[in-house]
Amino acid sequence: MSDILLWAAIGILALILLMLIVKISLLRKAAEEIRRGFEERLKEDTNTLIDISSRDRYMRSLAAAVNTQLRRLRIQSLRYQQGDRELKNAVTNISHDLRTPLTAIFGYLDLLEQEEKSESAQRYTAIIRNRSEMMAQLTEELFRYSVILAGEEELSPEPVALGQILEESIAAFYTVLSQRGIVPRIRIPEEKIWRTLDRSALSRVFSNILHNAVKYSYKDLEISLSKTGEIVFSNEAHGLNSVQAGRLFDRFYTVESGRKSTGLGLSISRTLVERMGGDIRAEYREGRLYLYILFPETSP
Repeated sequence: MSDILLWAAIGILALILLMLIVKISLLRKAAEEIRRGFEERLKEDTNTLIDISSRDRYMRSLAAAVNTQLRRLRIQSLRYQQGDRELKNAVTNISHDLRTPLTAIFGYLDLLEQEEKSESAQRYTAIIRNRSEMMAQLTEELFRYSVILAGEEELSPEPVALGQILEESIAAFYTVLSQRGIVPRIRIPEEKIWRTLDRSALSRVFSNILHNAVKYSYKDLEISLSKTGEIVFSNEAHGLNSVQAGRLFDRFYTVESGRKSTGLGLSISRTLVERMGGDIRAEYREGRLYLYILFPETSP
């Protein structure tokens, strides 16, 4: 009798254990369905909610709670996208509308500069000219930045030799670099490094970085291109720190010494590099600023 009771108890325990294993397996399956569904809905622009095969009321309650948060996240995302579009349109319209009065200001300044003026009036006129040019530069960069962000400027990828575009960009800055007493040290391999990129966008990236280097470097500038396709710009930057270096690509951010800067040049460069499938980052080490640009290898 005792043997029968023992085997009965063992059978019941085995059955309970089997049921627990099945239950845990079903719960794990439901949890995996929720995880996978959550990831997919974050990646996709869809209103489809998470559905699970489990009938367990706790897991279905969890799925319902996740769906509630997904609905809220979707609403917030739509609001953000709408606000972002409105902001971009506003920036585009404002920068466009500013061009007309700025053109008139420059026209009247040209006429005013032809008139006989006192020394004080000449000084004030020069100040007005300087501030107007700064305003025109900011307006143009705002317009260009909003167009790039909105994706209205289509890229036309083609096989380009990185070294060639880099050399052309440096040559275009030769006069400006010479005026600042900067003699760049350039290392470009003889072997051509090919990437499929937009030529104009790549030139703008290099131009913006060189423009930044001209303003902030201490008469030194190193530019290198490796066979892996990584471009490195480095210069002394004693007034900088690692925190500021990490923010250089933020729009409208300028370091203390760059109050005359719009703070958009490097942000535009980052946007263009990322649109072309590349990566750009900044580091600050031992008094030097390093800007790294890397494009994945592609066929010519």
